Amino acid sequence: MTRIKKHNKRGMGTVEVVIIIAVLVALALIFRESLTSYAGKVIKFCFNEDKVVSALS
Repeated sequence: MTRIKKHNKRGMGTVEVVIIIAVLVALALIFRESLTSYAGKVIKFCFNEDKVVSALS
């Protein structure tokens, strides 16, 4: 008689999360300059009260 082993799928979630994180880190490294530029623009806009008030009006 042959015995059929059941595969344990508990570890699949961990592997998937690690792959997703690796892809996100790679994308962040590729687009690092544009992301920092965009973040700087957003921070400037948020802390410049005149622009925020005029955008809301």
